[in-house]
Amino acid sequence: MALFFLKELPTRQVLEAYQKNFPAMRIDTVESALRLLRKASLLLRILDAYFAKHNLSQLRFLILIVLDREIDRDGLMASEIAARLDVSRSVMTRTLKTLLDDELLDCDEHDADGRAKIIRLTLKGRLALHEVLPGYYREIEQFMVASQESSAP
Repeated sequence: MALFFLKELPTRQVLEAYQKNFPAMRIDTVESALRLLRKASLLLRILDAYFAKHNLSQLRFLILIVLDREIDRDGLMASEIAARLDVSRSVMTRTLKTLLDDELLDCDEHDADGRAKIIRLTLKGRLALHEVLPGYYREIEQFMVASQESSAP
C-alpha cells in the first residue's frame, strides 16, 4: 500500500521558492494536497494496525465489504471483485485464496460459465466483518475528531 512518508511538510517559504522556478504551481493547491496526503497516510497506518489485530489487512477487509454490500446477489466472480478494487490480478488471487483458506469465503461454480467461480461470504466471514466494523468506524471517528481539533485555530 502506498503511504505518504513526508513527516514535515514544506513551509510556505519553501513552496514560494519552488513557485519561482515553476510559476504554474499554485501554492494553496499544493499545500492542501500535501496536507491531505499526510492525513490520509496517518489514517491508513491507524487502520492497518487495527486490521492486524483482527487478522485482516485493508485488502482482506475491503473484499469482505465488497461482498457484504451485494444485497441482491448471492456472490461475485473474482473478476467482479477485482473490478471494484484497485489491486493487481495476482494480489487479488492470492488474497482471495487466503480468505478461502481461512474459511471467510467460499466458492462454487458459476451456473452459466463452468470456468468461473462465484465467491461469497461464509457465516464466519460475515461475523468477522461485523465484529470489526464498529471498531473500524470508531478509529475513523477518533482520527477525524483529533485532526479537526489539531487544525482548529
